[in-house]
Amino acid sequence: MAAVEELVILAGVYAAISAWTVHFAAARPELAISNLVVGIGIAVLGLCMSMVPERSQDLNFVVLLLGAWLIVSPWVVTRGPDTGMILSNVITGACVCLFALTAGGLLMSKNKGRT
Repeated sequence: MAAVEELVILAGVYAAISAWTVHFAAARPELAISNLVVGIGIAVLGLCMSMVPERSQDLNFVVLLLGAWLIVSPWVVTRGPDTGMILSNVITGACVCLFALTAGGLLMSKNKGRT
């Protein structure tokens, strides 16, 4: 489970810097700020999940919501996003959602063994 939480941290860091790596920070600063804030939030939540795994069940839902926001944000935040913005956000958001669901599934299966 620690590997999944580390992947959440890495995905959050990528989301935070993606506007500068995909080169749309100057053209769409509003999406760059959104990605920066959401990416930092995902990375911090991933760090919290790895530090206190027994309380990470509630954080998985928040990470899932932030991943969904990454997927829809190019259309909500900007008008007429280009292909690079869309691909970067959709792939990163889908990975974050997948990691959150995987971590949540691993946690639930671990808790079932205790009862």
